[in-house]
Amino acid sequence: MSSHEHRKFPADFPAAPLTLEGFSVLHQMFRIRRAEWRTLEAAKRERAIAEASATFDEMARREDRESALFSELGHKGDLMIVHFRRSLDELGEAQRAVGKLALSDFLEATTSYVSVIEIGLYEATLALCERLFELGIKPRTDEWRAEIEAELSRQRSKIMPRLFPRIPERRYLCFYPMDKKREANDNWYRLSMSERRRLMHDHGMVGRRYAGEVTQIISGSIGFDDWEWGVDLFADDPLVFKKLVYEMRFDEASAGYAKFGPFYIAIRMKPSDLASTFAV
Repeated sequence: MSSHEHRKFPADFPAAPLTLEGFSVLHQMFRIRRAEWRTLEAAKRERAIAEASATFDEMARREDRESALFSELGHKGDLMIVHFRRSLDELGEAQRAVGKLALSDFLEATTSYVSVIEIGLYEATLALCERLFELGIKPRTDEWRAEIEAELSRQRSKIMPRLFPRIPERRYLCFYPMDKKREANDNWYRLSMSERRRLMHDHGMVGRRYAGEVTQIISGSIGFDDWEWGVDLFADDPLVFKKLVYEMRFDEASAGYAKFGPFYIAIRMKPSDLASTFAV
């Protein structure tokens, strides 16, 4: 057991772990207004599809800051658009670009989700806090902030590709939001940082068993949307979503402290697939 497992830090030491942030993320979900779409002249339908296909093709071909289309399954919607951008301002530009399409007149927004790719640094935070505590460096002083920035810079250089990834080229997507519980004794935010670190480490070990089968992207949404995190799982075999999520619910972090929002299942589309998706 590491020396900081039972370290009692002063009350003024931050309770939240350090985090690194990457792409801003927007999920847009729509239902097609098929009754209205069918009444549109065939030539106008073709022009609307051509315009949208060209726009989404351009968005998908960016070196970074890309967008991807997915066909939703079930009653929650028909079309999902996932945008990765460098800032919230660029997400706004992407949202407006979709809204300007003639096709958007026949799309009804069912929901959306705003977040930012996030990697929590429990291990690094505990190690840094222990070192600063031993050095007598007080929280929120200039020296403290300099040490924090130096550590974030070191960590960022190691995991940059995970902060700014391409949207995985896998056929299936499972997206869901989630919270950590704040209910009576089941309050995640009253646990010590070392206890939260232990629980998240064990939770992560379950996910690692599915490495190669699933690409997972976690995004933070505290202060951005109604839930605290968004989870995107990408895979070529959709059954792996069921197996992974089911297994994870048995680990202590999920069983004791996780609250799951609605699940959305979708299939990757090419912009050229819009014609068949909107076929009358």
